Amino acid sequence: MDEKPFETMNVIPFVDIMLVLLTIVLTTSSFIASGRLTVNLPQATQSASEHQEDHRIELGLGGVIVFDNKPVTLAELAVELERLQPEAVFMIRADREIPLQLFVDVADLLTQFNFTKVTIQTEGRS
Repeated sequence: MDEKPFETMNVIPFVDIMLVLLTIVLTTSSFIASGRLTVNLPQATQSASEHQEDHRIELGLGGVIVFDNKPVTLAELAVELERLQPEAVFMIRADREIPLQLFVDVADLLTQFNFTKVTIQTEGRS
């Protein structure tokens, strides 16, 4: 049996795999670098300067709720809030396109557990 020498190598599958891996790395690195859920903040005439808060609640499109960088449901958020002292400070970051009901549900939970130190992050108007 006469074997031919190895003359060429098909690199197309290798390139395809590398492009998929590059895409995955680029999409996850932007989330990791910011460490936050991407939200399109509503605008206000005066935007309070961002200060150090104790806890962050982020509301994203599709009903996504992130409490202190951990995705939770509304029921799980209630359990987390129940563990905290009423003096805790919260910052709410909500996308301007979310349903108002989601924001009201979260605000209602904060009221239910007697939290009064709550700020809402907005962008300043130019």
